[in-house]
Amino acid sequence: MRSTHRRRATATGALIAAAAMLSVGVQAGSASARPDDSATASALKAQAVRNPGALPASLTPSQRAELIRTATATTAATAKELGLGAQEKLVVHDVSKDQDGTTHTRYERTYQGLPVLGGDLMVDTAAGKTKGVIKANSASLTGVSTSAPADAPATATTTALKAAKAAGSKADKADSARKVIWMVNGAPTLAYETVVGGLQDDGTPNQLHVITDAKTGAKLHQWQGIETGVGKTRYSGTVTLGTSQSGSSYTLTDTGRGGHKTYNLNHGTSGTGSLFTQSTDTWGDGTNTNAATAGADAAYGAGATWDFYKNVFGRSGIRGDGVAAYSRVHYGNSYVNAFWDDGCFCMTYGDGSNNNDPLTALDVAGHEMSHGVTAATAGLEYSGESGGLNEATSDIFGTSVEFYANNAADPGDYLIGEKIDINGDGTPLRYMDKPSKDGGSADAWYSGVGNLDVHYSSGPANHWFYLASEGSGTKVINGVTYNSPTSDGLPVTGIGRDKAQLIWYKALTTKFNSSTNYAGARAGTIAAATELYGANSAEVTNVTNAWAGINVGARAGGGNPGGKVFESTSQVAIPDYPGAAVTDPVTVSGITGNAPSTLQVGVKITHTYIGDLQIDLVAPNGTSFRLQSSSSDSTRNLDKTYTVNASSVAANGTWKLKVQDKAAQDVGTITDFKLTF
Repeated sequence: MRSTHRRRATATGALIAAAAMLSVGVQAGSASARPDDSATASALKAQAVRNPGALPASLTPSQRAELIRTATATTAATAKELGLGAQEKLVVHDVSKDQDGTTHTRYERTYQGLPVLGGDLMVDTAAGKTKGVIKANSASLTGVSTSAPADAPATATTTALKAAKAAGSKADKADSARKVIWMVNGAPTLAYETVVGGLQDDGTPNQLHVITDAKTGAKLHQWQGIETGVGKTRYSGTVTLGTSQSGSSYTLTDTGRGGHKTYNLNHGTSGTGSLFTQSTDTWGDGTNTNAATAGADAAYGAGATWDFYKNVFGRSGIRGDGVAAYSRVHYGNSYVNAFWDDGCFCMTYGDGSNNNDPLTALDVAGHEMSHGVTAATAGLEYSGESGGLNEATSDIFGTSVEFYANNAADPGDYLIGEKIDINGDGTPLRYMDKPSKDGGSADAWYSGVGNLDVHYSSGPANHWFYLASEGSGTKVINGVTYNSPTSDGLPVTGIGRDKAQLIWYKALTTKFNSSTNYAGARAGTIAAATELYGANSAEVTNVTNAWAGINVGARAGGGNPGGKVFESTSQVAIPDYPGAAVTDPVTVSGITGNAPSTLQVGVKITHTYIGDLQIDLVAPNGTSFRLQSSSSDSTRNLDKTYTVNASSVAANGTWKLKVQDKAAQDVGTITDFKLTF
């Protein structure tokens, strides 16, 4: 399951009223997913927060709509209070509220009537007064010419089509283009946003957004509006579903959860196909040959996700407006993907290789639908570090949905996509305790992490969530053994998953914005934890230490617990065997006496087979410390912190990381070498 997302939700839906419910499936295990409004307050207060007023309030759709109406009526006054220019206008995107009455209003901006991408901001108010403002970009939006050359739209289209072709898309025309102000990075620039449709190379719908400079035609940015996943499913056993009856027919319409509908595309790739309808209220038989089995799994996943957000956070639906998304199953022919699309406000599942295994696992539904929550709130841009945080948010809440559902056939775990055997050997798609185990994800932050695919740059945030929830070291949870390391080699104590997910949700909905990066996520979660549990609480300390455990910021109390850090981020190529060893130097100065007995040596190497590598630390006096001998370890890429007793040698001088490839057929690169004294 490589997840999917479209950047902004624009669709609206109607709330359908009727009622019924039912049971499904024939596999072993049982579970239920049903609405429970009364559970919300007790679930939130069970977090033992110091300041209950900082908890999210449970808003009815009408209460939320009234907050949006009020904010919309005062946008001009708000813009004036914020000191925005006469050409700027605010557009309300979302409003949330805390139990103490503090409201968090998200706005998008226009400039001379043009959308400002990256100009979003959030205003926090209490008792009618502004408490704070969070801007995605603090640059001044003034003096921007909105005049473009006559050929600018055509140039933008040409650039976009070239970008789409390079990305493997099958399209010969652009679906849309609009003039915008681009200020995601740096100063505002007049630009065109062109969307190229068609299909991606694997048959997934394509929505490639390309930003081009209106005056020069140069490409400024691009992102894929729909990203896809891949895998095979397992089912959730016998479950209780919300359905609807009309006369002698039943449909997969969950009227108790905003009117969620589940459709059978019957291998089509557009529209909604047909609503699952039958004469009995038992859906599927647990086999892939019965089309309703996939429908039952999709409906169950949607219901569990709805219940999780409502009963844990008081959020009524993906957008908070009480309106359900809808699900489509049996998409395409042998389509080995699943995706969420804000354009249709729907979740879509393929049937897998040879149409044998619909991709309808529980954590897939929780993951993908959480993209809709992100779009409705922070709107994290789906590229760079913010894209990794977007993906991690879906992994975090997909995992949380799985634990919440408490399904005997699919117990909660910190493995992503463990029920969809995409690797063909029973291993998960991603691991939250040590993300690098998937062969591509990063365990910790580094300066180039935003250049990775967003499904791999999500690794550090996934790792943070595990550390914050469970802590470092070895433990067994629901029969699964985990062993989570830290980048600084120091332990982290967990605060429990319930608190960690609440802190992330509050940060997502009240602190993050479209361009939030890892440093911003750290600041946002610490601020959320402080509001909930107090500035000097164990929760704030442990959240802070979990960030330090993935190399984002210092440990609680300030400074680096081990002392000074000396680092090289040079890219040193490692030749294939029988090439000579290469070294990456770091000069240490200002340290008195010898090196410590617990010298921390951080090493990051990209390589397809890390067992090929022999790695040594060479001290200034020539003393060599073996960090790793060559072995049969077939893991891809190395991201590890070693502890070395270097107390016999002086600290100051040039230390070297020495690496040699001891087996043929591949090459690698040292990307980061760090010493912590």
